Amino acid sequence: MSITIISGTALNRNVGKAKKSAQTGPVIITDCGKPAYVLMNIDQYRQITGNVKNILDLLAMPGTEDIQFTPPRMQDTITPQSHS
Repeated sequence: MSITIISGTALNRNVGKAKKSAQTGPVIITDCGKPAYVLMNIDQYRQITGNVKNILDLLAMPGTEDIQFTPPRMQDTITPQSHS
């Protein structure tokens, strides 16, 4: 795994190159010379996070098309406050 470091300006100029670099390892994006963000491919992200499923992942799973799900309608629980 290789680590690439690029500036935010370089990222803006060439997103495609950053995405290509992210296929082989994380890309550290700097802001004012300091590490600020990390770009990585989804497989690396899932490996780091333990492949945690979110609701979108669960809904997109094969075989779930026939599951009936109607979430209950939320009731308004916030009462507007008058500001006098």
